[in-house]
Formats: sequence, structure tokens, C-alpha cells
Amino acid sequence: MTRLLPCLLLLSCLAARAEEAPPGLTEYLGRQIAMTMHWKGAEWLMRRVREQEESPTLMRRQLDVKPGMTICDMGCGNGFHTLPLAAAVGEKGKIYAVDVQPEMIEMLRANLERKGVKNVEPINGRFHDPRLPANSCDMILLVDVYHEFSHPVQMLAAMRAALKKDGVLALVEFRAEDDTVPIKPEHKMSKEQIHKEMNANGFKLAREFDGLPWQHLMFFGKDDTWKAP
Repeated sequence: MTRLLPCLLLLSCLAARAEEAPPGLTEYLGRQIAMTMHWKGAEWLMRRVREQEESPTLMRRQLDVKPGMTICDMGCGNGFHTLPLAAAVGEKGKIYAVDVQPEMIEMLRANLERKGVKNVEPINGRFHDPRLPANSCDMILLVDVYHEFSHPVQMLAAMRAALKKDGVLALVEFRAEDDTVPIKPEHKMSKEQIHKEMNANGFKLAREFDGLPWQHLMFFGKDDTWKAP
């Protein structure tokens, strides 16, 4: 057993290194990457005027969620979208709720317990790995979060692997083309930039909805002709 200890320690170190995130980016394909919203600002996610400003109910209606679906709420925060999505997929459906901040996950758990919601699996993801099962999701929803990814290439690869064959990535981002949208520039994205980044990572546009007050809503499926560089 004594002789095995050095080997076990080496394996442990290698496993720990495998979990380490590669260096994060501050810019990607000409776009400045925004800082992640701190968990102490979670109340802003639940603000009363959000329905008026963003029409989240209309946005979720456009997702065309069906009972029994498996959906990931990526960057779920304290569960603003997670809870209505859980109701929409029903008891036979499932929601993976992913956030990199453990404090957000704890707030989400408290909200789930208070509401008695059982079909949500909270996941404390990493900046480069959402820790989603392969081939598990019908849809991955990203609301105002993709622009904050410090590891966009790794995250898009992981999400692509987590989507089922016909799964879609639903991307919601504040419109950079519209100067009247009162959001800092680094927290906005143009359609041109979105296409550039999605196309470069194996996604192609499936459909889009332009009826939200401040945001783009774009759906991307896997591009089967794409080959990883």
C-alpha cells in the first residue's frame, strides 16, 4: 500500500489539473468580454419593471416549450426563468439550472424549495465547463449571459456536446445596434457579432424573433458541415 501512495497522489494531482480552467479571455473575435454580474445584484434580476423592459413572458412563449422537454437555463441566477420553464416542461420534463456562482445556486435552491419544484437540477458550473451531460438537452437558453463568458470557445463546445441532435441554443442578448437600449456597450451584442461567434463554433441560425423591446432572440442548431479547427 505504501508503494501505491505516490501513484495515487500523482493521479489526484492530474485530476485536479484537469479541472483547472485555462486562462480566460478579455476579448473574443473583436468583442470585449463583459464582467460577470455579481451575485449581490441578484435582486435586479427579479425587478418589477423587467416585464415592461424585456417582455420575458413573450420571450419564453417564443421558445415553444413542450411538456417533457429537457432544457438548460444557462446562467440561471436565482431562477427568474428557471421556475416558469420548470412549470412549462411539467413533471416528465427536466431543467438543468447552471450558474458559476455558488451563491446564486443557493438562492435558486431556496426558491425551488419554497415553491416545491422537483424537476430542476441545480449545477454549479465552471467558467469553462457547464457540467452538462452529453446529448441531454432539447434546448439551452442563454439570457443576457453569453457575452460574459470568459471561455466562449470551451463553453460553446460543451453546450454543443450537451445538445441533442435536433437541439437548439436560444440566445438572448441586448441589441448593440440600438443606442436607445440603456445597457453598457460591453453587455450588448449585434447580430453580426453573434453570427460570427456562433458560426465559428459549429452553430447555424435556425430561426429568430425580432419582437422583443430591447433584445435579440436567435435560435441556433448544430451545423453538421462544421469541423472543429
